[in-house]
Order: sequence, then structure tokens, then C-alpha cells
Amino acid sequence: MRHLPIAAIAAAFTFAWAHSAPASDGPPPYNWTGPYAGIAAGYGWGHSSQTDSGIPCNFYNTCPVSDEGTGGTPEGTGEGTPEGTGEGAEELVGDGSYTMRGGLIGGSLGYNWQAGSWVFGLEGDYSLANIGGGSSTCGAASPLPHPCATRIESLGTLRGRVGWAVGATGKWLPYLTGGLAVGQIKASDALLPASGRDFRTGWTVGGGLEVVLAPSWTAKAEYLYVDLGKRRTFEIVPGVQETVSVSASIFRVGINHKFY
Repeated sequence: MRHLPIAAIAAAFTFAWAHSAPASDGPPPYNWTGPYAGIAAGYGWGHSSQTDSGIPCNFYNTCPVSDEGTGGTPEGTGEGTPEGTGEGAEELVGDGSYTMRGGLIGGSLGYNWQAGSWVFGLEGDYSLANIGGGSSTCGAASPLPHPCATRIESLGTLRGRVGWAVGATGKWLPYLTGGLAVGQIKASDALLPASGRDFRTGWTVGGGLEVVLAPSWTAKAEYLYVDLGKRRTFEIVPGVQETVSVSASIFRVGINHKFY
């Protein structure tokens, strides 16, 4: 599914190149140069996983106990202690993997420089988000399968843009974009329960199409792939760190106001 928006962007650039010849007369070409501010809203879908190094068996009370006693006691409490610290103690993981989906809305600031038909830009944006998901069977191989979940609570980017102005007056701008991504995530696990928040950095790449509606107003549609990486976020049980990975695809539409 991730390849479909990329294919659409490539098709837009092919169309743009084929229709990039300016008219010999008529209104002057639109000038994209200048600062702008905008708002955008959209939908995201992605994937998250939670992994850990293993939960000690004494947490589940499943540790093996040796048949050999110590000191000749009839109870046979040998090297495998009741706490499960002896030989044969097994650690079980609370791992989970699941999809996420939800919406986001936010604002952006940017600046464009135009050189001929090329348009270069720098844009920063930040959005409130509710892109989340979970599984009811995290730790499926353990004695206690349980729910776990992840949610992207906010998402921002700082990106470069490069586009090609097309049409009779250059009012259509297909573009590619990429750069830094930041976001706050919340992850949780219901075993104890336990949870944690983490503000992290990652990367993003994508593209879009922007069109002039009026001299100071443009509208855009944009696709971004965002990877916020994999980091330790909370302790699933005391002393055992849970590592959470997050990535998502974002499709959004927005409107920008250009300042002269």
C-alpha cells in the first residue's frame, strides 16, 4: 500500500513535465517566491511493535524446581529455588506487533524560492495527532497474553521541498519533499499495567501537489512516509525495558496563505 502514493506522485511529475511549456501570450506566470503559512488535516496509518529481552519466570510463577534436595530435606528444594533463580529458569517475552490508524490536524510555516520553473522551499509543520492501535494478545507465548498499544500524540516535520511549476501560468506545483520528523508517542502494556511517553526524532520523505486558488491562496494534497525509529520507552515489569518502534504513512490536504 505504501507504494501507491509514490506511484501517484511519479505520475503527477510525468504529467507536469509533459504540460510544462508556458503560453506565448496571456497572463504572466505565477511567482511562487515568498513566505507562507497554512493549516492541514489528514489521516495516518502505520505499524508499531513492542519488544523486550524477557520477563523472568518468577513473575508468572512458572519457574522449574529441582528434584534434588539440599541437606537431605524431604521437600527436595534443590538448586532451583522457589524464586526461580536456579538452573532451567526460563524468561518469556511480552512482545506485540500491530497496525495503527487515525487523524491529525495542524499548521505550517514555509518559504519558497523560484528559479525559472523550479521551485525550492523549506517548510516546518506541527500537528496534534491521534494515530493509534494495539493488540489483545501481546506476549502470546507467555502464560498471560495481554493487551498492549501505541499512539502517536503529536507529529512535526522540518523538510526541504523541490518542485516544478507547470501549466499555462505555472500555477500547478508537483513536488518532492523530505527531512526531519519529530513526534511524541505513548505506549502501554496491560500486564502490570505500565506505560510511558517518549518524544523522539526520525525522518520523513514524500511528495505532493499544490495549486494556486487565488493570488495569495493555494491548496495542497500531500503524502509523507514517517519513521520515528525504535527506542526503549518504559519498563514492562520492574527492571525489564520495553522497546517500541513506530512508522506511519500520512495523507493530508491543506490550504496555504502566501505573504508578499
